[in-house]
Amino acid sequence: MTDNARPLVSIVTVCYNAACVLGQTIDSVRGQTYDRIEYVIVDGASTDGTTDIIRSNADIVTKWKSEPDDGLYFAMNKALDMVCGDYVLFLNAGDIFHENTTLEKVFASAAEPQDIYYGDTMILSVDGTPVGSRRLSPPLRLTRRSFRWGMTVCHQSVVIRRELCGKYNTDYTIAADYDWVLSAIERSDAGKITNCGIFISDFRQGGISSRNFFKANRQRFVIMCRHYGLLPALWYNFLMLFRLFYTYLRKGRL
Repeated sequence: MTDNARPLVSIVTVCYNAACVLGQTIDSVRGQTYDRIEYVIVDGASTDGTTDIIRSNADIVTKWKSEPDDGLYFAMNKALDMVCGDYVLFLNAGDIFHENTTLEKVFASAAEPQDIYYGDTMILSVDGTPVGSRRLSPPLRLTRRSFRWGMTVCHQSVVIRRELCGKYNTDYTIAADYDWVLSAIERSDAGKITNCGIFISDFRQGGISSRNFFKANRQRFVIMCRHYGLLPALWYNFLMLFRLFYTYLRKGRL
């Protein structure tokens, strides 16, 4: 923890050819009333003007680099080597904070500093219209057991103490975020994980895992086997898929 009573939050955005949406994410970070922010952007050598947008927002972007990489999670690992904050939050291109006061509310949600803060996520359509909350609602109390049902807390809506943030396992090309958050929960003090009771981020539909649904679920199954064992992974994957398709039939979306 820094000497300042208000912790420093490292917000990370990784992007590639994201000129059409990056400005919205940057404006969302700039709009936060919380004043202890380090903003890091890692770009994969975009060719569409993304770097021009980053340069034009030097007032809020603390550090950035643009160079070729081997994919999303390689870029995230690169960002983890750059951050200096007490806490880390990944808010990728197209994602935005739910409100200007979101971070203020996050750190006001517990009387003492926590290992992990988490909240809900609003899903947006491609054009930015709110669709509703995620199919999986964040549990009242988050533990490693919570993730047997899948990623019950969205990657963009969890704020993790930097010391608990390991590197992403790049063997998982789509589901490494599931493994990363679960591993952080396992490293944390179970008594220092707080549900903030708010929407933290707004997330656009059409991310990499939703476009590669079956591959993502195969990778999550492998991760579940590693964390929980084969038989629990088989059972909870069966239940999870049943709930998933029931939700699709009832709501028309995953």
